[in-house]
Amino acid sequence: MLLVTGGAGFIGSNVVASLNEAGRADIAISDVLGSDGKWRNLARRQIADFVSPSELRRWLDGRKLEAVIHLGAISSTTATDGDAVIENNFRLSLHLLDWCTAARTPFIYASSAATYGDGQQGYSDDWTQDALKRLKPMNLYGWSKQIFDLAVVERVRRKDKLPPQWAGLKFFNVFGPNEYHKGEMMSLVAKRFDEAKAGKTVRLFKSHRPGIADGDQRRDFIYVDDAIAVVRWLVETPAVSGIFNVGTGVARSFRELMNAMFAALGRAPAIEYIDMPASIRDSYQYFTQAETANLRRAGYNADFTPLDAAVKRYVECYLDRANPYR
Repeated sequence: MLLVTGGAGFIGSNVVASLNEAGRADIAISDVLGSDGKWRNLARRQIADFVSPSELRRWLDGRKLEAVIHLGAISSTTATDGDAVIENNFRLSLHLLDWCTAARTPFIYASSAATYGDGQQGYSDDWTQDALKRLKPMNLYGWSKQIFDLAVVERVRRKDKLPPQWAGLKFFNVFGPNEYHKGEMMSLVAKRFDEAKAGKTVRLFKSHRPGIADGDQRRDFIYVDDAIAVVRWLVETPAVSGIFNVGTGVARSFRELMNAMFAALGRAPAIEYIDMPASIRDSYQYFTQAETANLRRAGYNADFTPLDAAVKRYVECYLDRANPYR
C-alpha cells in the first residue's frame, strides 16, 4: 500500500489518478476534504483507505507501506496563521520523516519553488546546506518548506539515519485538471478560461519594471502530468535521493500562456493590460525558471510537454468539457 498525503488536492489527486490508471488501487489518502468541493477530485478514483491528518499518527502505528508520498500542506502563499502552518507543514513532515526512517519506507515529499523567494539567489538545484541557507523565502508557506528542507539536509550532514529513499520536490508553476478548489491560487489558465470562452477580454498585469514589456513577466509553467511523471519515476527508482526542482527549465510569459489558451479555443487573443496593485509591486516576481541539472544527473530523461501543447490538452480534455475533473 502507498500513502498519499494531500491526496485529494491538486497534485495529490493527479498522483492517485496516475496510480489508478497504472492498475493500482492499494492507495491510502490522508487529507481534509472541507466544503469547497475538493471531493470531486477523487470522484472517479479507487482508493483503499482515507484518514484525517489528525488521525494519521495513530493510523501509521504498526503499519507497513511501500512508500509515503507526502504532498499535504497548507499551500497558500498568503497564509498568515504561523502556528497552523508549522504544525501542518513542518512538524507533521518531521513525524513522517521519522516514521519512514524507523519503518525503512521511502519518503517523497513536496518542497516548493517558493523557497527561492524573489529569485535573486537564482534557482539552482544545489541542495547543499550552504546553498539552501542562502535562500530567502518571501512568505510563511515558503519558509515552512525551507526549514524542513534544511532539517533533512542537516540529518544528511550529520550522517543520521534516514529513510532508504528520501526526495524533496520543488514544484514550479504546475497547472492542470483538479486545481479548481484552489480559488486565487489556481493557474491563470483555469482562472481566465471562462472569460476567454465567453468572448471577453482577458486582463493581465502591466509591467512596472523597465525593459520588460506588459505581459512579459515569466514563469516556469509545467503541466501536471509532467510533474506526476517525476513523482512516479522516483517511486520506481528507489536508489535516487535528494532535493530536485520540478519545472521544465524554460520560462514562458503570461502573454504566451494566454495566447496558447485562446489558440486552443480557436479564438484570436483578446488581452488588455491593467496596473498591478501597488501593494504587490515591490515583491512581485518577474521571472522564475527551474534549473533541472540535478534531476537529469539523477537519471530522469523524459521530455516536458511544450507549453502550447500542454495548454491545448488542458483546455480540450478538461476545461472545455462538462466535467472538467480527471
